Amino acid sequence: MTSLQKVQEAKIIPVIRKANNTNIIPIAQSLFEGGIKAIEITAETPEVEKLIRNVRDNIEGLLVGAGTVLDGETARAVIMAGAQFIVSPTVNVSTVKIANRYGVPCIMGAMTPTEMVTAYDAGADMVKVFPANSMGPGYLKNILGPLPQIQIMATGGIDKENMLDYFNAGAKVVGIGSQLVKPDQLSTKEDFESLKELARQYVDKAESNKSRIFESEFTK
Repeated sequence: MTSLQKVQEAKIIPVIRKANNTNIIPIAQSLFEGGIKAIEITAETPEVEKLIRNVRDNIEGLLVGAGTVLDGETARAVIMAGAQFIVSPTVNVSTVKIANRYGVPCIMGAMTPTEMVTAYDAGADMVKVFPANSMGPGYLKNILGPLPQIQIMATGGIDKENMLDYFNAGAKVVGIGSQLVKPDQLSTKEDFESLKELARQYVDKAESNKSRIFESEFTK
């Protein structure tokens, strides 16, 4: 399975912002044990390369990506550190060129149809609709009518209550930030157990929806 296929299979990607080298492993481990298959560590995090390497070295089987990648220089740095996919909040051609050069999936941020096609034409593997909650799930469905070739990751304001609306509207993947992971509020064993349980709730909900859709298609 390729890294892109693993991203798509993961369905839910926690966006981890402001973690540090002390808490990144228990955060990632808790998410992994809760059923999460991929995480995104944002590039503005101090020593982000070290955090990526740390997770790659210590948690086998968890896909590790870098988010908030704004330019080609940052893309190369996090790829050299071990990032297995790249996520950007904007359309930046140098970022996707570097990702493509190293064979790493690139998810580019866009909002308008023009931006989405620009990202697609530049070589982005997926398009991140961000902030998704400003337009709502109906916007994704409307976009995919004329642009069915676009693979969408929806990020921004997505939580356990509205997540399925975005999947049902056509999102292949959702990115979930502080609604799932708040690094500055995680320190005790109980905190990490609660994170694992919350991750499991998200995963179970996504899996049950996937099964329901499959059964619906099978019985048509």
